Amino acid sequence: MTEYNSILKADALTIAYAGAPAVRAVTLPIYEKKITAIIGPSGCGKSTLLRSFNRMNDFVADVSHEGQIRYRDQDLYAPEVDPVEVRLRIGMVFQKANPFPKSIFRNVAWGPEINGMDGDINLRVETALRQAALWDEVSSRLDDSALNLSGGQQQRLCIARALAMEPEVILMDEPCSALDPVSTAHIEDLLFELKEKFTIVIVTHNMQQAARVSDFTAFMEMGHLVEYGETDQVFTRPTETRTEEYVTGRFG
Repeated sequence: MTEYNSILKADALTIAYAGAPAVRAVTLPIYEKKITAIIGPSGCGKSTLLRSFNRMNDFVADVSHEGQIRYRDQDLYAPEVDPVEVRLRIGMVFQKANPFPKSIFRNVAWGPEINGMDGDINLRVETALRQAALWDEVSSRLDDSALNLSGGQQQRLCIARALAMEPEVILMDEPCSALDPVSTAHIEDLLFELKEKFTIVIVTHNMQQAARVSDFTAFMEMGHLVEYGETDQVFTRPTETRTEEYVTGRFG
């Protein structure tokens, strides 16, 4: 495999809920300005692993972890690390679009303003909406409620909301699962543009989507990382029998 720059890395990471492991001794690098897809059957630990990258699991009771997650060589779970700062640098887009019941403009402006970020807020909002390929559709109605947007537009607005915080990494948990094929295609096209500037990690049940958009793929089963590699290799020349069975639809 070609040498790439790792911006995030899980190292022997085990995550448990009330003592029951959901992620088991996973070591996984996330390469800078690449798209990494995490695939696997329901309940395999994909979303738990994803949420650990920006400490969203901190909000869940009885979660424990062993091992490390390092971001630019800093242990994200070290006592001196502020989880709010982690989430500023590592943003997240959820499975279901969750716009605030505010205007389109306020949805994007809210995060930077409450975090005291400097600069022209109007320019920041416009830039984020342009990066999310939404500006041309909403520029004339920024004061309209975000709840009036279509499902696909709402999801792109949530991506813009994350981008407005100027993160380095964007985590996406099944971002297209509730969208129609046309909206899904918009999001997939957008991912190719975003990886010019951002590192993206996407959890998806859709293997065709993973094959289309990602540079690297991690296949998980029952909390274990079964196989990881460049996407073309994982889908066409998997080294593990279980990976081949999953990507060819024989189970899952």
